[in-house]
Amino acid sequence: MAKIAVELEMALARRAIEGGSGRTTTRWLARGEGWKVGDVICTSGPGDRPFEERHADVGIAIVTAGSFEYRAAGGRALMTPGSVMLRNVGQAFECRHDHGAGDRCLSFHYDPDYFEILAADAGGVPTVRPARGVRPIFRPLRLPPLRVLSPEVARACAGLIGAMDVAWEEFSLRLAARVIRIAGGRPTGGGVVSPAATARVTRVVRRIDRDPGDGLSLAELAREARLSPWHFLRTFRRLTGVTPHQYVLRARLREAALRLAAGPGGVVDIAFDSGFGDVSNFNHAFRAEFGVSPSVYRRSPVSGSSGAGSG
Repeated sequence: MAKIAVELEMALARRAIEGGSGRTTTRWLARGEGWKVGDVICTSGPGDRPFEERHADVGIAIVTAGSFEYRAAGGRALMTPGSVMLRNVGQAFECRHDHGAGDRCLSFHYDPDYFEILAADAGGVPTVRPARGVRPIFRPLRLPPLRVLSPEVARACAGLIGAMDVAWEEFSLRLAARVIRIAGGRPTGGGVVSPAATARVTRVVRRIDRDPGDGLSLAELAREARLSPWHFLRTFRRLTGVTPHQYVLRARLREAALRLAAGPGGVVDIAFDSGFGDVSNFNHAFRAEFGVSPSVYRRSPVSGSSGAGSG
């Protein structure tokens, strides 16, 4: 996501010049009755002290650049580009940037009553009305970068940078319905990962996101993390929810989809620039991820059917 990441880097550069603590800024893109969506840029880094906050509404946030650790009552989760952060109203939380500065998210906010109706219509997430008034409950804190969500993530990123006209109200409803169905049957998370291993894998994640087209093998990524290949594979999957291969592939395909939506550049050039050495492999992977060929996606980059499986 070159342009998305560049705008985050510009915000971090301004903070370095101006000094002071990291902060979060929100540019509201659209809003309506019961919902709103904002472009959120955070410039906090390892030297900033995290503060515990409390979610005022129900939320779904697509991470578009950077990484951070999200902690709440349900545990902790590493948030990376392509993953989706889930927020329960009234839930205490904190976001930490212990291993790298800055992140950017496309954040969808829903009033609790509005979301409860949406959840009842969509199915998949139980709704409760305890004494404290906390309504719809997401069990996991995060959905990892899943194939089933790739069309929505790619479309949201294209809309964020103006490469595509997105009807945000309709999109917010589709996204919520899809997330509700997935999150309702998804386990809450895996085992414990040491802080040292978390730091090493997070650095590798940021390395991949800087240039997903760079052809790094599992062995090379493990070496950069200073872990054995088997330990790296297990740790990476526990932290991100997907394997290194799946993560790299999805990062490349999101970048390709964004370039296709933006217009310029031939399909062959985009395939090679995105790290695919063979155009037929690119076409096959793209169709599996987004449900249509690259050329069809370029003409009409809408949320198509996803491929078989959600891994």
